[in-house]
Amino acid sequence: MANILDKIIANKKIEVEQQKKQYSIDDMMRFIADSSVQPKSFKEALANSSTGIIAEFKRRSPSRDWIFKDAKIEDVVPLYSQNGASAISVLTDMDFFGGNLEDLKNARSLTNTPLLRKDFVVDEFQLYQAAWYGASAILLIASALTVEETKALAQKAKQLQLDVLLEIHNEPELDHINQYVDVVGVNNRNLGTFVTDIQVSFDLADKIPSEFVKISESGISQPQTVIDLQQVGYRGFLMGENFMKTSNPGQALEDFINQLR
Repeated sequence: MANILDKIIANKKIEVEQQKKQYSIDDMMRFIADSSVQPKSFKEALANSSTGIIAEFKRRSPSRDWIFKDAKIEDVVPLYSQNGASAISVLTDMDFFGGNLEDLKNARSLTNTPLLRKDFVVDEFQLYQAAWYGASAILLIASALTVEETKALAQKAKQLQLDVLLEIHNEPELDHINQYVDVVGVNNRNLGTFVTDIQVSFDLADKIPSEFVKISESGISQPQTVIDLQQVGYRGFLMGENFMKTSNPGQALEDFINQLR
């Protein structure tokens, strides 16, 4: 799995260039301007939630291959909303995660819960896509971008009324934090090797400026872990495989939240 992130990013750049041939930013801007949909704030949903669970819709991952190959948005997302998700993350990468933009569009039609477009953003074109398809927030991955790229993309996202989740994995990546970021996420999974260690979140907790909402991502499977992370300042917890590996992800979410309470 070494250097899988480099492979994903290289593939993503090719994918985005192909998408640019299908429709333009002007096309998307016209649709965004005509849309009456005003997505709820991802940041505020987490800040005001007692559990902060961001339930993820994910069919596969490079580390596990298929998790739930035939999962359907309409079977999972409404139950995520009904059963207590503070926000919902939707994977839109096809080649490595089995998702697509239609999943995001369908999710928006089925829920008012804030939606995170989970993908590998390398071009502002993807931000317009996110706004077009109804996302509330986008993900920027520090290890995939320069500090300058992160700031420019975050600023553009805010212009499109999208919340910005910045994902970091180590202390040097704290330099990517800027005034346009809303939420800082600590990924416990190293995206180069896919090794997961929950201790990463504990180590970085006090190093993230207090004005940012903090979330922990990956490797969370026990309610006690959430409780322990809440005690060091985390307000959100992105969980996907723990729910998607079951036959009923929505029920798995409800059971998990009941244990938290």
